[in-house]
This record gives sequence, C-alpha cells and structure tokens, in this order.
Amino acid sequence: MARLAQTAGLTDVQQEILSTVRDFVDKEIIPVATELEHRDKYPQQIVDGLKELGLFGLMIPEEYGGLGESLLTYALCVEEIARGWMSVSGIINTHFIVAYMLKQHGTQEQKDHFLPRMALGEVRGAFSMSEPALGSDVSAITSKAVRDGDEYVLNGQKMWLTNGGSSNLVAVLVRSDEGHPEGTAPHKSMTTFLVEKEPGFGEVRPGLTIPGKIDKMGYKGVDTTELIMDGLRVPANRVLGGTTGRGFYQMMDGVEVGRVNVAARGCGVAQRAFELGVSYAQQRHTFGKPIAQHQAIQFKLAEMATKVEAAHAMMVNAARKKDSGERNDLEAGMAKYLASEYCKEVVEDAFRIHGGYGFSKEYEIERLYREAPMLLIGEGTAEIQKMIIGRRLLEEYRLQG
Repeated sequence: MARLAQTAGLTDVQQEILSTVRDFVDKEIIPVATELEHRDKYPQQIVDGLKELGLFGLMIPEEYGGLGESLLTYALCVEEIARGWMSVSGIINTHFIVAYMLKQHGTQEQKDHFLPRMALGEVRGAFSMSEPALGSDVSAITSKAVRDGDEYVLNGQKMWLTNGGSSNLVAVLVRSDEGHPEGTAPHKSMTTFLVEKEPGFGEVRPGLTIPGKIDKMGYKGVDTTELIMDGLRVPANRVLGGTTGRGFYQMMDGVEVGRVNVAARGCGVAQRAFELGVSYAQQRHTFGKPIAQHQAIQFKLAEMATKVEAAHAMMVNAARKKDSGERNDLEAGMAKYLASEYCKEVVEDAFRIHGGYGFSKEYEIERLYREAPMLLIGEGTAEIQKMIIGRRLLEEYRLQG
C-alpha cells in the first residue's frame, strides 16, 4: 500500500471497496491504458468490469439496487481509477452526477424508473449545461423549451458532453419561460430535462443529434460530444422534479458533486505521476549514481509528495462536508482548485524527472502530461473557483454593523 494519500476513519466496508478497486486498477487498467488512449479507443472491457464490481451503483441507495455508499467512498474510488486512467473516471463521473440529481431532486416516478437500471449500468448518464458560445456563463444559455400540450419542444445546441455518445440518458439544462414572466432572473427560468436516447452518433432519436466525437489533446477513449436539439419533443413528466424553473439549482447541486470528483481525479493523476517519477529517479543513473540521490531531484520529490498529500486532504474534507448534509461549495471549490493546479505541477515535475524520455509516447508520463490540463477547466475553471471561494469567504467573514 502506498504511503501517500491515506484516509483516516474509514470503515471496514470502505477499505474493502477501495482495496478491490485498487486491485482492479493495477491489473485491468494500468497495463492497457496507454495503448487504448493512443488509439482513442473506448474501454468497453474496463467498463464491463466496473459494472461487475457494482461501481455504477456505488452511491445509488440500496432500495434502488445500489450500494448506498457515501460521496467520500465514491471520491476515493475515483481517485484510484484516475490513478490508472483519468478517462475511465470521467465515464462514471457524469453517470453519478445524473444519478445524484435524480436521487436528490427527482419525482418518485423518475427515481423508480431510472435508478434501478442506473445502478446496474444499463442506463448510463450524461449531463449537459455548456453551449458553444457561453463557456462558464451558465446564465447565458440560449437553448429553449416551449410547452406544447403534454410535451415540451426543445431547440438549441449544447457542447462538451462527456459520454455524449455512449450514454442513453442525458440531463439537459435549457431555458423555459413558462410561468416565469419577462424580467425573471435567468437562473430562475431554467429547467432540467431527462432526455432518453439511443447510444451512438448521428440522429439518436427524432429531433436529437450527436454529431460525433470531438478530437481532443488528451482525455481520450471517453467520448466528448456536441448535442443538437431541433424540435426534440420530451414528455412533461421528464422535467426533473416535475416543476420548471428549478434546473439551475439542481445542476449546481450536481456540479458540487462533480467538483469533488474532479478534485479526486486530480489527486489520482498526481499520485500516478509521483509513482512514475520516484520510480524512474531510482532507475536512471547520471554522474555515477541514481538521479534520486541528487539533491535537486530529492527536492522535486519532496514538493511533489507534499502536494499529493495536501490535495488529497482537501478533497476528503470536501466530500465529508457534502456527506454531512452541509453546504460545501466553498470546500468543493477549494479542493477542485488546489487539486487541479497541484496535479498539473506534479505531472510536470515527473515529466522533468524523466528528461527526454518524458517526451516519448513509450512512457506513461507523456499521457499524463496531456491529461492534466483538462482538470484545470473541467467543472469550472480556476478563475470560476476563485470567484466562488471569494464570495463565500466574504459571506462568512462579513463585517457586522
């Protein structure tokens, strides 16, 4: 067991789950990750293995066939999976954001319909907020839903859907002005729709098109797509929670879970980069001795390990805060910000330790070097996290009188 990133106070069940996941990562993911990533190949065999382990139902309540575990357990599993290959952790992240939103905000009929099949991995989730022109400004969403009898008609274009092609359930955030008079704040006139579709690309149901995979620098294997709605008809009973105008709050609740997840991914990638760096430093010789014996390299390893430990501690704190039922946007923002920044720095230091070999596709660190930047922007950029953190601090430390 690695010395770094240990978590105190885990139950025997949590420890058993993590041990099983770590063993799966070491045997089934790490040996094939780089080859699959270079081919940009969807890791179907790995996904099937995650299904068998029950990970698609990890946080889904037992009454719906899941394991009913905490966000902390889930985040620690994500950390292990990202240590093996970050793309695989992305496959389960969006699934769990949708499952969490259903559990917290869905109607009883929606929970009964979706959650048992999500727990088995038969229904796989994706969620969609971003659009081509808005970036982090969610209030600028232009995709729209208009009521037509017992249905809504959706039109618009969405962007950056992880699992956009492989999923068969998408939580889509759009504007819905019904019941919200002109002048209503934008975030109070948004609704989340649960859109069922066929997996794949092209027209996956009437009025809904997934054009194809976006070619990315890193984060390969997992499909990232656009989503185009052109007269897409969705039954009114597929409004998440049954009431329009609550979509922004539902999505932000899900994003808090997603930010803990991204922090966990950063921790996992940083751990792997440290493992590769400390191992290579003991194998590579210069000036008659392993480079690990040079003070300059020892300083790098010390800094890397400290960053891994600090990021892990903040991620665990954010997960535990959410599990307690308390507001955790401050802790999640801090954890996401720190873990993603430290991940980039630890990966770069491991890359430097590898020297010229780090630039070769034969070495795993090359893949990590391309993957780490995605964490800087996923689930909100560093700048967005700083805005959230700053505003919350001013709330907490507001001067009296």
